[in-house]
Amino acid sequence: MMNTESTINTMIVGIAGGTGSGKTTLAKMILSREGGDQIAYLPHDAYYRNRPDLTLEERAKLNYDHPDSLETSLLIKHIKQLKRGKAIEMPVYDFTTHSRRSETIHVEPKPIVIVEGILIFVKKKLRRLFDMRIYVDTDPDIRLIRRLVRDMEERGRTLRSVIDQYLTYVRPMHIKFVESSKRYADIIVPVGGHNVVALEMVVARLQALLNGEFPGDAA
Repeated sequence: MMNTESTINTMIVGIAGGTGSGKTTLAKMILSREGGDQIAYLPHDAYYRNRPDLTLEERAKLNYDHPDSLETSLLIKHIKQLKRGKAIEMPVYDFTTHSRRSETIHVEPKPIVIVEGILIFVKKKLRRLFDMRIYVDTDPDIRLIRRLVRDMEERGRTLRSVIDQYLTYVRPMHIKFVESSKRYADIIVPVGGHNVVALEMVVARLQALLNGEFPGDAA
């Protein structure tokens, strides 16, 4: 019997960096340039493990900056499905209740898949799927300020809870996992997601690939 599934020509781009570095901004700026008809966007933090067995108070105390807090195996499965031309149902994570919502987001296969998250270069099985690896590098004080604003305004956290989480989990996990994963990047983007020159370079590269101008092609 003929196998009807085959891998399609899809560019998988990974964008990593510390919390508040500007990686989401960079991903969304690329998306706005190329359009939703060309790019599928998969944030790694949509794949946080669901823990309905724990109370809200217990879930709030979990270490969400450790690689084991994420269901990376499901993300890998979804990337491979998109490469085979199959749509996926991406989970939706509620950061106020620390749990997955019942609804999902339907994602169709596109020529480019952007995967974004702080820990996407840590696991080898995920890292090896990326055709382009980008690390967004931003000073720690700027990242902390951005996280404070985001968590207080968007996720209903108190100032004390954000600071406690940062000191207990975020900073140590960044040093242990995130910062060390920088060595796997093909491109390091300094000063965050508003680096216009870096953005233009990445967009130009993606446009060339979309136009069929692959490495090794004659000039």
